[in-house]
Amino acid sequence: MTKPVVVLFDVDETLVHTGGAGARSWKAAFEALYGIPADIGAHTSAGETDPEVGRETFTGVLHRDPTPDELGRLYARYLMSLAEDIWTSEDYRVLPGAEQTLVRLGEAGVMLGLVSGAMEGAARTKLMPGNLNRFFVFGAYGSDSPDRAQLTERAIEKAARLHGRLTPAQVFVVGDTPRDIEAARAAGAVSVGVASGRYSTKELVAAHGDHVLQSLEEPFPGL
Repeated sequence: MTKPVVVLFDVDETLVHTGGAGARSWKAAFEALYGIPADIGAHTSAGETDPEVGRETFTGVLHRDPTPDELGRLYARYLMSLAEDIWTSEDYRVLPGAEQTLVRLGEAGVMLGLVSGAMEGAARTKLMPGNLNRFFVFGAYGSDSPDRAQLTERAIEKAARLHGRLTPAQVFVVGDTPRDIEAARAAGAVSVGVASGRYSTKELVAAHGDHVLQSLEEPFPGL
């Protein structure tokens, strides 16, 4: 099996479980700005990017499209709420095997990056209590593109600028949802599905993951 040159990790339910900090922070943002305790789960699905979550929830609860200024204020309020909530989230945890896998990959000379549908500020904030930011050289985020495939391609482009000549097939993309697998496939990368979130190994296999793990406690492909 070919050793990966670059590995890109999703954040939510792949590396960490935030204990609902993101949903609570969106709710707090809508409540502060519009007096509406919006539930993102009623308007979005797992794997969507933060810009999609913000826009779709706004439309769902206010029944109109947001203006650019309204989105800017909403994002700012969400990030401020998240920066406070994440440190007091009782159920926050680093997922089993995540830190050990990152250490092993780094020791093997693999370059590590993030590819997350979260905005950059949100993705980095979510990793702070677990002290995981120190592992990642670069990243691409929902704030780079609302499209998961496009932001995965952008992450690969960033990796190539840092590493030098690089083909998508040398890049492994790790995530917990079929959307992560689909994005990796669209970008020509190798997908690694991890059943650490709401999707089972069976569902990730059905999504045509190149590799599917029950958790990051299992041996990482190619190491």
